[in-house]
Amino acid sequence: MKPLLDLRHLQLIRAIVETGRITDAAKVLGVTSSALSHRLREAERRLDVPLFTRMHKKLRKTPAADYMAVVAERILTDLNRAEEDVRRMNAGIQHVVRLSVEAYSNYRWLPSFIKFLKSRAAGIDIQIMADARNDPTNGVLNRHIDIAVVSGAVAQPGLGSMKLFDDPLLYIMPPSHRLAGRDYIEGADIVDESFITYTKVPEPDREFALLFRPTDSYPKWTATVELPEAIVELVASELGTSVLSSWAMQSALKEGRIVGAQVTRNGISVPWSAAYRTEDAIEDDPIFQVVTLLRQWCDLPDAGFHAI
Repeated sequence: MKPLLDLRHLQLIRAIVETGRITDAAKVLGVTSSALSHRLREAERRLDVPLFTRMHKKLRKTPAADYMAVVAERILTDLNRAEEDVRRMNAGIQHVVRLSVEAYSNYRWLPSFIKFLKSRAAGIDIQIMADARNDPTNGVLNRHIDIAVVSGAVAQPGLGSMKLFDDPLLYIMPPSHRLAGRDYIEGADIVDESFITYTKVPEPDREFALLFRPTDSYPKWTATVELPEAIVELVASELGTSVLSSWAMQSALKEGRIVGAQVTRNGISVPWSAAYRTEDAIEDDPIFQVVTLLRQWCDLPDAGFHAI
């Protein structure tokens, strides 16, 4: 059976969902507004359902458009990926594996890992997809990326994981801070302390549940910044303190712009894993090869995330 819609219709639906206007979507696609309107009517005629309704000069998507936009994104992403993979093959690359790290954009570990990878698996290239870091596991499921380096447990249907390393959380502060020099920080130490948090959604294995709540001791929340690198800069400028993952802070700590202390006397360690699609868990699959080599690299005493 011939599909009702072709790629032009899928591109149209995605563009209108992203822009909300026929004129803006037409500019994105490089066609006239009238041509795009005609193409939209054709798509709705073929599907026999409305895709958009007009609301104050903007187009509001219907449930049908919402669903088709998800499908269009997946198909167009896969198509773009296939085209890019074919082009890369001419440069001696047979497989491109897309990877992202949850939350952090510290990639000083990448050159070391790429050297390790190339010495053990020819023809595999790594592409970092930084835009997937805010929701990397769903990025794996919808095939935007192939591997997500994530913290905590991975418990989503369709995903497998391989543990890479355990990493302690650090309470970070400017060198001039009154608590600088402490080996560890307890909840009572930071009552009313200016605190910059990555998220205000408490997690069961992080500082809110294990540092603040046990002693009913809370800092003064001053900002929510969903960018760890920005948090580091704010802390270094004496605008607050924070708790972040140790491995991603090593560069700033070595430079002396911030100092860190263990979180609680016993410490709080968070497991980091490589998440991948379970269907890719085949020994000779390039994606699973990269996952396995990433684990081996993390186990090396002079490499891995812990050696950054």
